[in-house]
Amino acid sequence: MDILTIILIALVILALIVVKMSLVIIPQSETRIIERLGKYYATLKPGINIIIPFIDRAKTMVALTNGRYHYTSAIDLREQVYDFDKQNVITKDNVQTQINALLYFQIVDPFKAVYEINNLPNAIEKLTQTTLRNIIGELELDETLTSRDTINTKLRAVLDDATNKWGIKVNRVELQDITPPQSVLQAMEKQMQAERNKRATILTSEGEKAAAILKSEGQKTARINQAEADKQTQILRADGEAQARIRVAEAEAIAINKITEAVGQSTNPANYLIAQKYIDMMQNISSGDKTKTVYMPYEATNMLGSIGGIKDMFKES
Repeated sequence: MDILTIILIALVILALIVVKMSLVIIPQSETRIIERLGKYYATLKPGINIIIPFIDRAKTMVALTNGRYHYTSAIDLREQVYDFDKQNVITKDNVQTQINALLYFQIVDPFKAVYEINNLPNAIEKLTQTTLRNIIGELELDETLTSRDTINTKLRAVLDDATNKWGIKVNRVELQDITPPQSVLQAMEKQMQAERNKRATILTSEGEKAAAILKSEGQKTARINQAEADKQTQILRADGEAQARIRVAEAEAIAINKITEAVGQSTNPANYLIAQKYIDMMQNISSGDKTKTVYMPYEATNMLGSIGGIKDMFKES
């Protein structure tokens, strides 16, 4: 093989190397920042891009993968998740609590993400930690445990505003765990148990109160019904007695009319009735004990006159 052939082969290989270095294939959802002679030149789009070898080069940036920092020239435009380790924060009531957070963000401006910040993952992590400490420091422990949505909203708003300069869009922030000290957990458990006992006592007393009210209302209703029944009974009894007296009076009136018709208008029928009563009374006296009591009529003359009237009536008949 002569020297000309060797030179030709070398030129072909060099040309292939140059062509390969000139063609840059960018996957979808990724990009690269190209500098020409140390100055920003272009932001490559997905697909085939042509650069000048040895003059154009891709700008590298720090990325976080599997908890480790490394340099890369590929910029991922997809939404990324940072899972930060637990950190100690102090609440407003001086309780030290461990909290770890999940941060969902996306690079929307690769130029700013490369040139506006030196170590983007570390900056986001430190900013999240300090912001979280400030927000938790304004809340008491009970509010911290019950206000996760509020904390997430405040934290996302602060981070989104601060990272806008870096070309970052913070989509959401989630507090994964909030772990108070063991002594505080035991106190909270006792408090919760006491609260449950209190609620149980209140519910029991309210049930007894309601039962007592229903019982008293039932007794009241029963007494009212009994009084109403007694009232109706007395009214019916009075009506019955009144009807009986009316019937007796009507019967006596009929009897008096019959007697008047029998004895005639010349004789007072009252004398006949009195004499009848007198005879009945005398029969009752004669059937009783005769050795102890003697009854003398007060109006003896009138009684005899009545008996005489009865005698005359029988003679006429």
